[in-house]
Order: sequence, then C-alpha cells, then structure tokens
Amino acid sequence: MLVAYKNVNQLWAFVLTETLKRLGLTYVVICPGSRSTPLTVAFAQQLPHIEAISILDERSAAFFALGVAKATGLPVALVCTSGTAGANFYPAVIEVKESRIPLLVLTTDRPPELRDCHSGQTIDQVKLYGSYPNWQAELALPSPDMEMLAYLRQMVIYAWERTQTPTKGSVHLNIPFRDPLAPVPDGTDFQFDSEEFFATVTNILFTPHARLPIPQAWQNCDRGMIIAGVAQPQNPQEYCRAIARLSQTLQWPVLAEGLSPLRNYADLNPYLISTYDLILRNQQLAKQLAPKIVIQVGDMPTSKELRTWLSATQPERWVIDSSDQNLDPLHGKTTHLRMSVNDLETWESDHENLPSEYLQSWCIAEAKVRFAVDQTMAKMEDLFEGKAAWILSQILPPGTPLFIANSMPVRDVEFFWQPNNLGVRTYFNRGANGIDGTLSTALGIAHRQQSSVMLTGDLALLHDTNGFLIRNKFVGHLTIVLINNNGGGIFEMLPIAKFDPPFEEFFGTPQDINFAQLCATYGVQHELITSWQELQQKFNLLPTKGIRVLELQTNRKNDAKWRQENLGKFAIDITL
Repeated sequence: MLVAYKNVNQLWAFVLTETLKRLGLTYVVICPGSRSTPLTVAFAQQLPHIEAISILDERSAAFFALGVAKATGLPVALVCTSGTAGANFYPAVIEVKESRIPLLVLTTDRPPELRDCHSGQTIDQVKLYGSYPNWQAELALPSPDMEMLAYLRQMVIYAWERTQTPTKGSVHLNIPFRDPLAPVPDGTDFQFDSEEFFATVTNILFTPHARLPIPQAWQNCDRGMIIAGVAQPQNPQEYCRAIARLSQTLQWPVLAEGLSPLRNYADLNPYLISTYDLILRNQQLAKQLAPKIVIQVGDMPTSKELRTWLSATQPERWVIDSSDQNLDPLHGKTTHLRMSVNDLETWESDHENLPSEYLQSWCIAEAKVRFAVDQTMAKMEDLFEGKAAWILSQILPPGTPLFIANSMPVRDVEFFWQPNNLGVRTYFNRGANGIDGTLSTALGIAHRQQSSVMLTGDLALLHDTNGFLIRNKFVGHLTIVLINNNGGGIFEMLPIAKFDPPFEEFFGTPQDINFAQLCATYGVQHELITSWQELQQKFNLLPTKGIRVLELQTNRKNDAKWRQENLGKFAIDITL
C-alpha cells in the first residue's frame, strides 16, 4: 500500500508509531506540549490499535504508564514535549529500573541549532536519566530518505527489545523536530510502499530458555528453606506452582513475603510460612531455626527481622531470578542463578518420607503464631491501622488487583496479611520504595482491568493528588482504602520519634487535610468508615466505574505503641 506525506515530521512520526504498533504497543500516555506535536498526531491516528491517553502532569503520567505496564506486562510508551517536561518523568524512570518494568520514554526536543542559545524551553535532554535506562539514544533529525527511514525503523525495534531484554526496564529516545510541527505541507513530497517496508516487523520476542537440574547440594540438605520475596509475576498462579513444586521436591518450608503472590494461593503449598517476621522476634526460636541453605526467589522480603537474622546466621544462599541485577543486599555467600524458578527441573516427592524435623518445626511455629495473630485481630474493635490489611486479605473479591502503598501499608501486609486462596493480584512500587506516583500507579494498574483496590496512608496519597486529574481518562474502578493517621506513621517506629522537637514538624509532618473536601474538589466519591463491619460491607460488591475513597481515621502514636508492645509477643511462649 502506497502512503504519501507532504510533511517530513509526520512521515518520521508515522514510521515510528507504525513500527511500534506492529511490535505490539497498545498504550501510549501523552503529555500536552508543542514540540511533541508530530508524535501526538501520529499516535492519535493509530486508534484503535494503540490507545492514546492524555495526562496533564508529567510525573503522574509516567507513573500511570508504569502502572499500565505492570498490569499488562508489556511496554507502554510515554511522550512529552521539550524542556523540563521530561525531567518530571525521572522518579518513574528510577522506579522502572529498580522494579524491572518495561517503559519506552519518548522525549521530543528542539533541533541542534536551537540548543545552547537560550531559544526557550530547551535543556540538555541527552542522557537525561543518567544510568537508569536500559538503553538511550538521540534519533537523527527527520529525513525523507528510505535509508534514514530504515534506520529509524531499526532503532525503534531495538528500543522495543531493550525494554524487555535481558532485563525489563526503560529505554529513552530523545527525538528532535524542526518546524513546522503541525501537519502542514513543508515542501516534502514522499511516498513509499508501507506493507513492504514493515513486512519484517514482528511482535515475537526471542529469549533464551533452558532447564536446570536441581543442584545436588540442595537435595542433600535437611535444613534448607525457600524465601519467596517481593514479586509481581505476569502469571502468578504458574509462579506459585513452580515454587510449590520446588518446596515439595526438597521438603523445605517457604517463607512467603506479604508482597508475594504465594500468600494469595495458599492451598498450592502446604509448607507456607507467613508469620516468619513475628517468629524470628523470639531469639531462641530464631537460633533453633537457623538454616544451612537458603533459596531466595526474586527480591529480598521487606522484613528487617529476616534480613538481620540471615546476616547473623550466614547460610549458603542461592538467588533465582532472570534479572541481570545484583539481588543480594546482604552481601552473603551467594550464588545467582539467572533464570526463572519455572525453569528448574522438579519432580514428585516421595510422600512416604516424613517431613524433616526442621520442616516440622517451622510448620508448628507458623500454626501457633498464625492462630495468635488471627485471634488478636478478630477481637480488636479499635481502628488499628494494621487490621485493615488483615481484613482485606479475607474480603477482597477473587482476583482483585490490589496496589499497596509504601511505608506502613507494606509492613502491615507483611505482618498481618492472612494466607488465602482468593488469587488477589498484589502490585507495589518496591523498586526505589518511594511514595512518588502512588495514586497514578494504582490508576494505571486498574485501567481497563477488574475493579481494583489501593491500600495507602494519607501522606502517600497527598503526595500524588494530581493523579485524581486522570479520573476522566480512567476506564474502570478503583477503591482507595485510606489510612488517615495525619502524618508519617513509619517514622513513629524509628528512634527519632523520641525527640520532639523536631519530630512532629519534620518527620510526623501532619497535614490536617479534610479528605472529604479534597475529594469533592476532584469529583471523587468519599466515605468516612467508622467501624470494621462498615468496611467489610463496602466490599460485598465493588463498583465497576469511577474512584471512591474509604477513609479510616486512626491514631498514629497509639498504633505505633501497639506495634512496639505486641509484635514481639506473638511467638514469645512458643517452644519447639
């Protein structure tokens, strides 16, 4: 099919967007601006194959794109104009690197002759994101030449591949355009056969795949354990089955982080340990349960107790993850296996063999502490913020996408999230562990997905209230469970909390916000929840459209005191 163009920028933008469409791009997030006009027009013309979503705030847009990429597992494109616009993408680019999410960042720029001469809205955008992208390049200026169009096609194909291999992450293409930016004739008269030109563009991505036998050292060890760390796999059930097979083959317990899908597919693994953080607070138990070999699947869990214990006991450790990153923050005696846990050769264990004494000890401790936690939470009537995570683990509709904000929510999930079989899909930004873009990420995850939920504190939500501006572009539903303790609850757990001043002003940082009024400003539904029964009722049937905020007002200092006094008691009387 012959296509003809009278504007070189539109020709260039067509080749770029058509290549991405054929590679499999389905979403692009576009921020308003002038220099990006050619790309904006070209992407808008790719409907319905590519959904183009306009978002005002660049930081919010970047995190929304990150959320969509998390949910779909595919790269999302992100477009902005020249100047500081691209700099606002930076926090999301960092998170993408650390949490290994595919993102294609397309910053548009002025041509070389308008740089370094105060031409306006011009900064140095080359290598804007430092070492965080998987790859970065500046494209040549648009040219109506078949060889240059072939160059552009190949650069885009390579950029697409590098967002996904060898490790998922971002690619940054800086794209200069000369005037005219609007699709008006500029003297260009160019046509070519587009079907022939794009015939070799394919959405098939070839990656190496090999099976690995289980090392003999694992098979010979009767004091081994598996740590299922922070993970948001694209196929969580398959991921959980692979870990369950390994656990049952070796007859080893699986310590499952609250942010691991294993807690939501509990029946797949009879040796699941969810209360290890509380168990390890009993120093005698911690000493008795010291392992010889530890297999860490994915990132290290959030638990400081676990990290301290592993550092003290110094077991032989193996890290299984297909990433090329260093996933050992403890710098132990560690071997990295650069592969997926699904690629380990496992087999049916001999069930006639009784579980080892070591495995039985873990299972006994888990049963006792789990019972104590559940009994305590069930009897608690006060709006203790940790109970929100415990309740959500039981009442969410099956398969619900759940975004968990940083600081205290992830820790309360670690402490209290009850193992279940609901298949809840947990998401989080635990790469850089910041509160940037919390709301925008959750909306990106929920966009065109099953009705979704976010668990967040007040500061994380306030840090990204511009995310509410996405509401008119958002397709789907998000319920926000807002723990409003009027400040930074995480800091109450730190030694600095004993020093006031300056604690309350510089660490607690209460904002004294009326969230009902804030939500009304954005046209978002708000409800104040005053009891646990009321919260449970709100999840009998999730809405299918819009955004709603369910606010629980809690006492930050009382909750911190409860944690300090009670977390160490759940395993205090247990003997093995």
